[in-house]
Amino acid sequence: MNIAIIGYGKMGKEIEKIALERKHNIKLIIDINNKHDLNTDNLKNIDVAIEFSTPDTAVSNFYKCFDNNIPVVSGTTGWLNKYNDIVNYCKQNNKTFFYASNFSIGVNILFEINLHLAKIMSKFDNYEVLIEETHHIYKLDKPSGTAISLAKQILEKNKTKKGWELETTNKELLNIKSYREGEVPGIHKVIYQSDIDKLELKHSAFSRKGFALGAILAAEFIKNKHGVFNMQDLLQL
Repeated sequence: MNIAIIGYGKMGKEIEKIALERKHNIKLIIDINNKHDLNTDNLKNIDVAIEFSTPDTAVSNFYKCFDNNIPVVSGTTGWLNKYNDIVNYCKQNNKTFFYASNFSIGVNILFEINLHLAKIMSKFDNYEVLIEETHHIYKLDKPSGTAISLAKQILEKNKTKKGWELETTNKELLNIKSYREGEVPGIHKVIYQSDIDKLELKHSAFSRKGFALGAILAAEFIKNKHGVFNMQDLLQL
């Protein structure tokens, strides 16, 4: 496939590396210094755009690609207040969009376990639930999209919580703690604690390679498809 990479930070470079290993072609790279190159002329021979940019630019990048009939795979977080708009636009205009807050296969298995665990723990109100996430100091949004996804799953099953909030002491809300340290690719913990014990569900990423591979697999998956997709579709979970 001919791939456009939108966002050429550390993730973008890792995506380029994995794409080339899998015999794809990188035909266009868009970064902060050449945003104007994301145009009709440069998108003519692109099969898919893989978008890991910033919360402020992601949505406009999507529309530019959609306007040129380019399928989009995105892992940018921090823009999800516009998610339903993007989904509706794709459905109404026959566009293709694949979004994941985390492209790691391990994290998406974590999501499945988290949902099942939340269902079990909903019967035990003596446990308080907490989410902790740790990422590198360059990550712009807080909490991570993955932590928010984990929280939403828990809230589906836990009827004692009215929502989630960052660094809250309100017992009616699910507390998410965020840490930014060094070059940490990503650590997520779901913690259930009572007066007598503690249960932890944890995923640690060792590098960005797993995220990049997931994004390329997603790009391969949506070839010749229309609609809105996610990692559950890709992994058939």
